[in-house]
Amino acid sequence: MTNQMTASVPDASNQITELKNQLKSSSEKKQLQVISELASNGDAGLEILIEFLKEQLANTPNLATGLAYQILYKTEKPNIKEFLQDHFPMGFVPLLSERGIDYSQLQNLLVQPDFLAADRLTLEKLCELAGPSAIKRKWPYFSEVDNFPISDLQTINALWLIYSQGKFGFSVQRQIWLSVGKNWEQLWPKIGWKSGNSWTRYPNEFTWDLSAPAGHLPLSNQLRGVRVMSSLLSHPAWTS
Repeated sequence: MTNQMTASVPDASNQITELKNQLKSSSEKKQLQVISELASNGDAGLEILIEFLKEQLANTPNLATGLAYQILYKTEKPNIKEFLQDHFPMGFVPLLSERGIDYSQLQNLLVQPDFLAADRLTLEKLCELAGPSAIKRKWPYFSEVDNFPISDLQTINALWLIYSQGKFGFSVQRQIWLSVGKNWEQLWPKIGWKSGNSWTRYPNEFTWDLSAPAGHLPLSNQLRGVRVMSSLLSHPAWTS
């Protein structure tokens, strides 16, 4: 019995070492899998995620570092909270805004992740970008979307993209839209906004977790028609 227990310790250590090596040398898709495995390996796994984030501090946030941050953010360990506060006091994704709009609450909701609340707040932020009239009517016109600053749309998109492991965001919706030749009737079922002749009803029929189809969120279809959606997906933010 003692020999079996002794043998299991090196096995666990070897597994952690192997995961650490894979994290450094694998593709991003594989890294996401490895990060999830490390998260289930207790303190040893979390320490590797801390080290991984430290090594990536100077780099642009990506899906792998975003997931590592998200996992650490949800732990209650004081040393991890201190690490995140020291290195990411304003959150993990840079919140650039040409209009001085605060996206910190949106980041907090997406890190959790609370996709329903984040979706509602995204619409509020788009109305803020559009101006007082849009805030009053609670949705922007397509002509207002055309004038959105590139930095702001890229910030909103980066938050959705990074905290959904690449599944959600305007850029994902745009990629699918282009893949179907900008055909709206082909786009809607692909992203889960329509089934047959029936539109998906908000909010209960939408899927508020990562089991949703790619591009399912955020819900730009709630912004009053195809022209707003077209303006969003055609915006220069995605080509600059």
